[in-house]
Amino acid sequence: MNLIKLQVKTGHQKYPIFIGKNILNKLKLILKENFINFNQCLVIADKNVPKKLIDKVLNSLPKKKIFLHYFKSSEKNKNQKSIDNILSILLSKNFNRNDCVVSVGGGITGDVSGFAASVFKRGLKFINIPTTLLSQVDSSIGGKTGINNKYGKNLIGAFYQPSLVISDIIFLKSLPKREIVCGYGEILKHAIIADKKFFTFLDINGSQILNLKSPLIEKTILKSCSIKKKVVETDEKEIGLRKILNFGHTFAHAYEATLGYSKKLNHGEAVILGIKTAAKFSLSNNILSVEEFNLIENHLNKLSLPRNIHKFFSLKDVNKILSFIKKDKKNNTNKLNLILLKKIGSPIYKLQFHEKKIYLFLRKELIK
Repeated sequence: MNLIKLQVKTGHQKYPIFIGKNILNKLKLILKENFINFNQCLVIADKNVPKKLIDKVLNSLPKKKIFLHYFKSSEKNKNQKSIDNILSILLSKNFNRNDCVVSVGGGITGDVSGFAASVFKRGLKFINIPTTLLSQVDSSIGGKTGINNKYGKNLIGAFYQPSLVISDIIFLKSLPKREIVCGYGEILKHAIIADKKFFTFLDINGSQILNLKSPLIEKTILKSCSIKKKVVETDEKEIGLRKILNFGHTFAHAYEATLGYSKKLNHGEAVILGIKTAAKFSLSNNILSVEEFNLIENHLNKLSLPRNIHKFFSLKDVNKILSFIKKDKKNNTNKLNLILLKKIGSPIYKLQFHEKKIYLFLRKELIK
């Protein structure tokens, strides 16, 4: 598949997303054609990315002052201390607002790099080179940046759109299978909230997509990005429609926080569990039909994706899970907001529930 370009147009900025294989070789040309110039550049590189690929990025950048900062990507390091370390480098090297931060890594690295770029002198250029499937199909699009703290996930952050996104398929070959599954969770979410035909495509080709078969993987990334692009362009600041992108995430973030962001459950796995939980809650409230729920459950079963919360939690965890759900940033009343599903392709984002109803549902699920 040839080089693909998607143009994202929000109310505040317009920027391109490039998708393809070995497109790092064209990075200088892409920067030039998109009028992205700088005198200094800080490359923030995820330590999990193979050094040869980081070197390829460095060698592909214009011959300017390039500084390299390695970041140990983890939910626990997605914090204010990491932001302060990056800001100290930018300040000590006298970066200005015409200079640039380049993120080379997964969603955590992109979130941290983007947030640092957004607050440094009220914003400098930000280029995102996502290296995981999850970040290529989700977190690199839409401008959400942020960090965690003891009260929950992504509670401190900003909407800050990148100047450019480069999604090179070559990075995916270096990922363990668990990371591919992690990204697949967001792809599946996009299909469920927006496009039943895409869901059917995934149901037929899921195994090959998880094995990164070309051109299926490129087509899947393109379709997933296109879905999110359309939503973000309609609602950049998550006032209304963009909330549907959080389908499954209220539960997912609570699951991650309850486990202390441990390696027992990564973000994408938590999203898949959250999708199953949200679909089951939709079913139990007579919003989603049994037939539609079974389509989702059978898909998870067929691909052996994470789907049983009782493998990670027990009854004693219910109150802790609920406490994190109550801290979710979408809540603005005494009731709790959930993104639910009427049918595949038709989410509902204006529903609120008393915490007791969610408590009883989770308790019932964890008794099994």
